[in-house]
Amino acid sequence: MNDPKTSYQLKFPDLSAEDIKAGINGIIGREILLYETVDSTNTLASELAEEGVTEGTVVVADRQVSGRGRLGRSWVSPSGVNVYMSIVLRPDMKPKDATLLTIMASVGCTTALRRATDLDITIKWPNDLVVSEKKLGGILIETRVASERIEYAITGIGINVNMDSDVLPDVVKEVATSIKMETGRVFSRTEIIKEVLNEINDWYNVLKEKRHSELLSCWKQLTSTLGRNVEIVLDNETLQGLAESITDEGMLIVRLPSGASRVVHYGDLRLLR
Repeated sequence: MNDPKTSYQLKFPDLSAEDIKAGINGIIGREILLYETVDSTNTLASELAEEGVTEGTVVVADRQVSGRGRLGRSWVSPSGVNVYMSIVLRPDMKPKDATLLTIMASVGCTTALRRATDLDITIKWPNDLVVSEKKLGGILIETRVASERIEYAITGIGINVNMDSDVLPDVVKEVATSIKMETGRVFSRTEIIKEVLNEINDWYNVLKEKRHSELLSCWKQLTSTLGRNVEIVLDNETLQGLAESITDEGMLIVRLPSGASRVVHYGDLRLLR
């Protein structure tokens, strides 16, 4: 594992740990550990969390060689163009409420990116950032549980910033995009990270203060999932129905063709035309 003391001094043309820290307003991002290449920022952040790093520490990498998304999928992570980072959080929460961390992070990311880019970015339940019906980014929450409480939660965030389509595998080109591909402009990754970390810090405070209705209300305003017909692949079945709402814990409520409601805790969701 890279030594955080040496990695801290790394700087790239549009990515600087010192410049990120200079623009941080809260506890999230007061410590930025910047690496050239890691297997996965979530893996490294988990190791650091085990070692006791303070809440709000953020691991940032210019490149990942084993980046991953939900359900074990790989995350395309070329160097010099995108944001790959993981935040160490230590929320006083029960494991059953962990989905609210995904809700919180998705609201923070979407709000910040809308402000920074003027793009109409929306949230696809449970963890995708979407624009023009294509994936712009994603969130991966991984928790460590002890004594029926969350000991720490690693909030992994991947955002396609300045990536061009030619670096994407053919199978991904149809479903993924980047800020540059949507706007025709190049953005500073440092500025994007500052915006996102400060916004997540604000919404994390909302979550810690148990202002859940405020958080869920904002999520509902930002989502492109509710009111749409969806298909959800679960472990042993595939559901189709109308995405009606979310529960107070962030689970999706789906109205099935039979008229019955089903609460979905997780799954691979596709929006139907």
